[in-house]
Amino acid sequence: MKCIFEGARVKVFGRAVHALSRISDEFWLDPLSKGLALRSVNSSHSAYACFLFPPLFFQSYHPISGLSQDATDGKCKLAVKSLLPLFRCVPTADRSEEMCQISTSPQDNRVVFKLACKHGIIKTYKLAFRECEVLQAVFPAHQCPNVLKAQASLLGDMVMHFPVSQEEVTLSVSPKRVMLRNYCEDKMDQMKAMSTELSLQPEEFDCFQVAVSSDITFCLKELRGVLSFAESHGLPVSMHFGCPGKPVCFSVEDVSLEVTVVLSTLTDPSQTTEPEVPPAPSCDVSMTLHHGSAVENLTEHVTHALLNGEQVPSSQGSSIFSGLDYLGRVASLRVASIDPGDSNAEGCWTLDPGSQTTPKVKFLAEDSVQPL
Repeated sequence: MKCIFEGARVKVFGRAVHALSRISDEFWLDPLSKGLALRSVNSSHSAYACFLFPPLFFQSYHPISGLSQDATDGKCKLAVKSLLPLFRCVPTADRSEEMCQISTSPQDNRVVFKLACKHGIIKTYKLAFRECEVLQAVFPAHQCPNVLKAQASLLGDMVMHFPVSQEEVTLSVSPKRVMLRNYCEDKMDQMKAMSTELSLQPEEFDCFQVAVSSDITFCLKELRGVLSFAESHGLPVSMHFGCPGKPVCFSVEDVSLEVTVVLSTLTDPSQTTEPEVPPAPSCDVSMTLHHGSAVENLTEHVTHALLNGEQVPSSQGSSIFSGLDYLGRVASLRVASIDPGDSNAEGCWTLDPGSQTTPKVKFLAEDSVQPL
């Protein structure tokens, strides 16, 4: 692989390296037919970033090295700390570099950076690399229900109000507003830390599409990197996200580059599945009364069950059932004891078959009870 870029694009490339340093200590240099990709994944695989520089970005771009016909040849894994000294002053001042050339030497496992500076000075850096497969995040951004797009300066002004030590922030969106606040997992830390909350109206965004109201929590460190890069070049930032637990994607697109940062979000512990309602117990037809009068116990049971009941009309056209009327009829019944051994007691209902003193009653009429 061999590529050359000149002028202000040297600064753009250097800012991309600084943004990747916020993701991980290592990154991949991946030469593709569609451009040179710089990728980075953190150790926990919760953050992914990709800076794609198309062939239009370069003065000269040759992804295939030597006689190899494999366009994916030359995937290099480099340490960020070995590359940062080359572009140390990029964010602060104008650089003296006029041209940068990057080439790979698979035989020596080296990536050569050659910088042509003013006054004819040429700096050459040879960095060791490991050839390995590239990790890539697969994120269908077009399937996300919520899309926000704003100028990087607007989002940068929001982020600057949080301290550098703040690790995570929560973004709350609804059809009426967008709110960003600090996140504290421990309740004791919430009592000690200062609460910061910022709110924006929908008209402040270039694109505001919120189909699902949600609160997502993600890391702030990785977000600062992409915002700093986009703000330095005056590019808007797009956000694609959905419910908590699903990734959020920050993207920056321009004619000369494409930036994609995918961050994982915390799951919402309050969104748990509702417990299944146990089925109602089946009605037991038999009822055992142990002590006291049968009328007193039956009256107490009916009072508890029917006193607050509603009057429900019958679907068959019969009279309306009233718990209070039925309670009055039961209370007026007369119960008489009989001999349990009487053979003429047909059609009787035994309230307690295990007891020899429990009476048996037979309903002969609607409002009267006669002993058997």
